[in-house]
Amino acid sequence: MPQCLWHILYQTRPPGAIGWRWVDIKISTLEKALLAVTAAFLLLAAGYFLGARSGTEPYRVEARPAAAETEPLLPAGTPALETPGKVNINTASAEELDTLPGIGAQRAADIIADREANGPFRIPEDLTRVPGIGEGILEGLMDYITVE
Repeated sequence: MPQCLWHILYQTRPPGAIGWRWVDIKISTLEKALLAVTAAFLLLAAGYFLGARSGTEPYRVEARPAAAETEPLLPAGTPALETPGKVNINTASAEELDTLPGIGAQRAADIIADREANGPFRIPEDLTRVPGIGEGILEGLMDYITVE
């Protein structure tokens, strides 16, 4: 079996000596092959763990037409447009309020009475000042009401 001589840098510190020196080590062909396989494995493992393999999905971007997203601009001083599909609780009649979920004829009358006694609602949460309307009913109404 052929043998080869490799020079490996090896630090020795015999008593009284400071520094580096070369040491001759004999390595067989089998040991060279094992060192090559080990080096290849380490390179492969380092590439795997350092991100050579991407596990994330690519980003997907969907574009919408800009005209569909923008609201029409109104000049200063013009009244606000009514929100389609929502009931303005400051101007709605008893029949319109009766169409809201959780609001019957009695609660609609109570809303109108409170609006006349205390003035218009500033925010939708002011609706809780009406007797019989609590946080639960208000939460169910938030998608259907507006205050203007």
